[in-house]
Amino acid sequence: MSVSTTEPQTASRPAEPARKSGLYATYSKIYPKSVAGTFRRLKWLTLILLLGLYYVTPWIRWDRGPNAPDQAVLVDLPGRRLYFFFIELWPQQVYYLTGALILGAIGLFLATALAGRVWCGYACPQTVWSDLFLWVERRIEGDRGDRIRLDHAPWSPAKLGKKAAKHAAWLLIALLTGGAWVFYFNDAPTLALEMLRFEATSNVLLFIGLFTATTYLLAGHAREQVCIYMCPWPRFQAAMQDEDSLTVTYEDWRGEGRGHLKRSQSWEERKAMGLGDCIDCGACVHVCPTGVDIRNGPQLACIGCGLCVDACNDVMAKIGRPGDLVRFDSLNAQIARANGATPAFKPVRPRTIIYTLLLTVVGGMMAAGLVLKPKVDVNILRDRAPLFVTLSNGDIQNAYTVKVLNMTRAAQTYRLSFTGLPGAVLSVAGGAGEAAEGSVLVQADPDSVATHRVLVRVPKEALRQPSTPTAFVVTRQPDGLTVQHETVFLAP
Repeated sequence: MSVSTTEPQTASRPAEPARKSGLYATYSKIYPKSVAGTFRRLKWLTLILLLGLYYVTPWIRWDRGPNAPDQAVLVDLPGRRLYFFFIELWPQQVYYLTGALILGAIGLFLATALAGRVWCGYACPQTVWSDLFLWVERRIEGDRGDRIRLDHAPWSPAKLGKKAAKHAAWLLIALLTGGAWVFYFNDAPTLALEMLRFEATSNVLLFIGLFTATTYLLAGHAREQVCIYMCPWPRFQAAMQDEDSLTVTYEDWRGEGRGHLKRSQSWEERKAMGLGDCIDCGACVHVCPTGVDIRNGPQLACIGCGLCVDACNDVMAKIGRPGDLVRFDSLNAQIARANGATPAFKPVRPRTIIYTLLLTVVGGMMAAGLVLKPKVDVNILRDRAPLFVTLSNGDIQNAYTVKVLNMTRAAQTYRLSFTGLPGAVLSVAGGAGEAAEGSVLVQADPDSVATHRVLVRVPKEALRQPSTPTAFVVTRQPDGLTVQHETVFLAP
């Protein structure tokens, strides 16, 4: 029995190794073949979900009240805000972004410890857009064999038309991708209307062009080279894995030795000849988006997509042999299968416990911080030139720049108090309030930073040392919400 193929001779064997020229290897183009199966369906589902989220999210509305943007996800650079549904972050709260990056990194470590490069194979933007571009290529130029024949054929009107149609479709997708990315930094309906009226600014057009070009080059031309040469993740992913991590594996104890299956040959005869279930058809190599031969063992270029599992299972079904010759499995499970023992998947082990605890702790801290995030903040900067001023009556005066962050949609009044030194008198430069002992009132406009220069004078006899620890206390009127900022008062 044999597996028939309609592909040319060059398509029926694994891709030839790259030829070396001097210090560098000559690039050998990869022609991934289409395949159907469980993992291919999972990749389609993930692709549709992620692309849908990417293109649709900027159009989701979220009511934040008057004088506030109603886009659910928005990076408002002119307003210096980041909006994510009910979350609003100011530049002073950039540490939340640090927490988000930490969560992402630990989540990636956990996913790798459990299932290898599942992120690379399914959710990485490079994989998602490359899959989409490859789908377009197949629709226009045909499957693997057709594309190989087309590339090796001389130029003709038919070839030129197919190539032009493919690149035009790629550029359209890249343009939509770049345009959607810019929508995250601008109000999407407003910007879309400006673009339709040819009123978009040069900055908008520049970034759309930049993201269009990078999408077209990376997803259309670079493809697997990004995963193999540009991405740093394959270089240290092994440190995140252990013997119980699920990866794409080949059961060499069952498949070796390899040999083509002859129509008149029985499996008993193959076994007597020392041949295994692998009929050396190359199907696993033909469908691999990075050109990996999984039969050679774990490799840096393998992105763990599992398409070779679908391809091999399809061949095994045709020749009447058990499936999963190529499968997602762990090293320990493979050893157990080879010895006839029952394999066991162990998701709970020291490293996964540690990663889960780190995720829980960091996620809990961020959640608590968001729930308890204050609606007012204060920054204090003491003047350094001069450090202090001796007034005519002997009092010592320090000057401070006080920035009150009003994170509400209404104008607010705050009582600014100075603690730590008895008899301190506060005044706001510019006549924004009369001098008063102990405290003074300041105003802040809605959703803004109010900056005031506050002068603090203290009787010389109240000072016992050149530097006295003190604090400003900002109390919102009339609800009494309080924020404190420590500083010092300098004297001779």
